[in-house]
Amino acid sequence: MNTIKRILAVIDPTKDDQHGLARSVELAKKSGATITAFMTVYDFSYEMTTMLSGDEREAMREAVLKDRELWLNDLVSPYNNLNIETLVVWHNRPYEAIIDTVIDQNYDLVIKSTHQHGALKSVIFTPTDWHLVRKCPTPVLFVKEMAWPENGNILAAVNAVSENDQHIALNKRIIKDAQFLCELANAKLNLVNAYPATPINIAIEIPEFNPSLYNESVKKHHIESTNALATEFTLTTEQCFIEEGLPEDVIPDIANRLNSELVVIGTVGRTGLSAALVGNTAEHVIDSLDCDVLALKPDGYVSPLAKD
Repeated sequence: MNTIKRILAVIDPTKDDQHGLARSVELAKKSGATITAFMTVYDFSYEMTTMLSGDEREAMREAVLKDRELWLNDLVSPYNNLNIETLVVWHNRPYEAIIDTVIDQNYDLVIKSTHQHGALKSVIFTPTDWHLVRKCPTPVLFVKEMAWPENGNILAAVNAVSENDQHIALNKRIIKDAQFLCELANAKLNLVNAYPATPINIAIEIPEFNPSLYNESVKKHHIESTNALATEFTLTTEQCFIEEGLPEDVIPDIANRLNSELVVIGTVGRTGLSAALVGNTAEHVIDSLDCDVLALKPDGYVSPLAKD
């Protein structure tokens, strides 16, 4: 993502404040991108109107769509100095409508606000959010209430020691996209890499095993690999944070310490039984973050919703 030409801003009709739209406008002003304010609508009472004729059912559906279109046009009217259009789609699965639109019309970026739990002040991800994390082929920016300050911090989460070609390419994609956003937002880029602690069961089962030596060796390997990756992108070692622990603990902790406005993270898009058995580290990280998140797929990723 070295450019943003088309943004799909997902509108939540249940919210008064549209933080996703506001962030879309902010990025469009800096990148020259066009925006489509996108909303799905579905009235479940429509399913209960089988006694009506086809024409009557269609008239009811059109009335609902027209009402939402008028509301959406009013919502975007203050931004008439930007290239912004609206699109309302009748669909009972919002994530499918979003992904179908992204694929059909080649959007570069999806921006969607997240729900925030008022009492806990934490971000709550909806089922639609998780479907987008797993299945949307383009980057998805999940936005919370906080603004992006000037001279802020953007954090790129990498796995610098991976020997998997797909993960190596994804690391580079994460850093490149984060650098691009740093230029737009006038922010500083930092890298974070978590490494595992010494497995306790090995230390117990193998008496001659030296956990301290093992841990130092793992730490050294992660530091050297992360610093080498940083050097490829002209980043300094001071911009690298390599710490022991689970990614879902380390990454949010570093993000909080740096007061990062955005974390860029790669997702492999596992679904079905694979996701249930293997899990998805990125999802655990995302669920623990309290700032904006940009979720990226590997190059060449094909959504399970893509039509043959």
